Parts: sequence; structure tokens; C-alpha cells
Amino acid sequence: MTTIRTPADETEARAIQDELRARVVRDEYGPPPGAGLVTGVDVAYDDARDLVVAAAVVLDARTLDVVEETTAAGRVAFPYVPGLLAFREIPTVLAALESLRTGPGLVVCDGYGRAHPRRFGLASHLGVLTGLPVIGVAKNPFTFSYDPPGDRRGDTSPLVADDGEEVGRALRTQDGVKPVYVSVGHRVSLDNACAHTLALAPDFRLPESTRRADALCRRALREATA
Repeated sequence: MTTIRTPADETEARAIQDELRARVVRDEYGPPPGAGLVTGVDVAYDDARDLVVAAAVVLDARTLDVVEETTAAGRVAFPYVPGLLAFREIPTVLAALESLRTGPGLVVCDGYGRAHPRRFGLASHLGVLTGLPVIGVAKNPFTFSYDPPGDRRGDTSPLVADDGEEVGRALRTQDGVKPVYVSVGHRVSLDNACAHTLALAPDFRLPESTRRADALCRRALREATA
């Protein structure tokens, strides 16, 4: 695992992103959907206390049963700056992942990978630091344009940057429900990232990995601030 570097300011943060972005592996297909383990990670904040809590929930990718879950709490180490959100979350997310007894398999972030203004969102950052295959599944498309996908589950449309690059996909996980926005982080193809997202979302808009990690980190934050 690469050592975590906490930047002193925005300029240093962007320099770190530029350095680490060069290490992203984009030519691997990644683990097959519906097999092995998948781990969802998410964070919750208490801004008044500068507290962040991260959750990691390991699922059996075939049954979607919970195999293991952990949380970690820490202080927010970097201010909120659009495009640099990973620096607020990475230390605590890594602490949660490192406390797992089982290997996490594929990691699913509530956020972005390639679909990021600097092409290096949380999913990419986390993947490079850990060496794990990581994808991002976001609730909103950030700054990129797209045409609405078809209304049926599995329909997609590209998320397109200003230069014409496809940086992710809008993916309909349920018929007639608002899409999610999938992008690759590290060591996974975009086709495979979308296939994993569908496999993880049999009943709801969001993948089970995200839903369960979100619920766990919110519960842990309430307990930590009670």
C-alpha cells in the first residue's frame, strides 16, 4: 500500500493527484461480476466536530449476504474543496479497509473515478493507494453531460467530458428509476464496472454495497456523537 500523504494546501493536493493519476491501471477487465467478494465503502461527517466516520461492508457477490463489516473514525484532515474530496475521506476509509479480516475483493465507492474534473476521483485515488480493483458509483453526474439512458434496467448512456472522452456511464439499475453514474477507478473496465453495479442492484436504485455502507457509517456516526 502506498503511504498516505496529507497535503498542506490545494496546490500540493493537485500535485499529488497528478502524480498518482499516472499510476492508474486502466487496461485490466477486473474480477467477474457475481463471484467472490465485493466491499462497499462510504463516509459520514459531523462538520461541527470535524469528525468523519467510514464504513466498509464486505458482501458475498453471489448472494449479497454480509460477510464482514467494519467502521473507523477520524478527524477531517483537509478542508472541503470541490475536486479534492478524496483527501478528506481517504485516511478514514483506508483505516476501515485495513481493519477487515477478509480480503475486500472489488471495492465500490459512493463517488467517482475517471468521471472527475482531474480524472482522479476517490475511486481512482483509493485504487492506486491500495492496489485493489475499485469502481465509483455516484448518485449525481458531477460536471459531465449525458443523454438520458433508456427507461429499462441495464440501459446506459455515456458521460462525456468537454474533450469528448467517455469518462463513465449513466446506468439505469431499475425500470423507470433515476440512473446512477458509474466510472472506473483502478484495475476494472467500464463495461465490467457497469456489470458489477447491475449485479449489486437487484431490487433498488443503489447497489447493495453502497446502501449498506451508507447505513452503517451513519449509524456509527450517531453512536460516536451520542
